[in-house]
Amino acid sequence: MNYTLNCKGRLLTITEPIVMGILNVTPDSFYDGGRYTQQDNILRQCEKMLLDGAAIIDVGGMSSRPGAEVIDTQEELKRVVPVVEIIAKTFPEALISIDTVKSKVAQAAINAGGHIINDISAGQFDDALYETVANLKVPYILMHMQGTPKTMQHHPNYTDVVQHVLDFFISQIEVLRSLTVRDIVLDVGFGFGKSVEHNYQLLQRMNTFEIFDVPILAGISRKSMICKALKINPKQALNGTTALHIVALQQGASILRVHDVKEAKEVITLWKQLERVVSEEKTY
Repeated sequence: MNYTLNCKGRLLTITEPIVMGILNVTPDSFYDGGRYTQQDNILRQCEKMLLDGAAIIDVGGMSSRPGAEVIDTQEELKRVVPVVEIIAKTFPEALISIDTVKSKVAQAAINAGGHIINDISAGQFDDALYETVANLKVPYILMHMQGTPKTMQHHPNYTDVVQHVLDFFISQIEVLRSLTVRDIVLDVGFGFGKSVEHNYQLLQRMNTFEIFDVPILAGISRKSMICKALKINPKQALNGTTALHIVALQQGASILRVHDVKEAKEVITLWKQLERVVSEEKTY
C-alpha cells in the first residue's frame, strides 16, 4: 500500500490504512443528524476526531440516507461553507473533504479551506461537477450508487454486483482521466442501491478493485448491512462495524470512513500487528 494524494499542495501519503472521520452538519442524517449543527459542538467533535487519529474530516451538509431528498444548493452552502471555514481556521493541520454532489458547493467549500471532494453521485446529479474537480485539482472520491438517495433502496437489482461496479469504475475513471483528474479514490458505495446480500458480496470481493491501483475507501460505519443482519439500530452497531472493518482491511481498504475514529484506529493497529506476524512467518 503506497498512495499519494495531492491535497491542494499538501501531500497525503498512504502507506498504511487511514481513518476519515464523519462530520454530518445536517438535521436528518441516519445516525448523528442534528448533533453537529452548533459551532461549539462541531469544533469539539473535530478536535476529538483529530486527537483520536483521523487523517481526514469529511464534512457533509446533505443527508444521503435512504429516502432522503437532494436539498437546495443555497441551503447546503449555508450549512457547509461556514463549517469548513471554522475548521480550517481552528485546525489548520486538518485535511477536510466535502461530501457533496453539487459543483457550486464543491467550489465554495474548497475555496473556504477544503482539500478533497467526496461525491456519492459520480457526477450524475450535476454535469459541471467533474469539470469543477478537474479545475480545482483536488483529489476526488468516486462512489457507485444505483438510483438516488430517495429511490436507491427500491428493489436494487444486479446480475453480478461486483462486475457491475467494476464496469462502472472503468467507464468513470476513463472520463475523469480525460479531464486530467489525477488523484482518485474509489468507494463501492455500501448501502447505496444495494441489498444486504449485494453489500456482503462487494465486501467479500473488494480486493477486485485493487486493479485500478488507487486508494479504496470503505464506508461501512453503522450502516443497514450491519443493522439488518443483527436486527439492531445504528446506535447499537459499533461492534458490527468493527468486525466488518477488519474484513475491509483484509480486502484492501486503505481508508475507513467512520463515525467512531478511536475504535477504527484500534482496528487498524490490530490488523497491522497481524500483518507483521504473517509477514515474519513468510520469511522463515
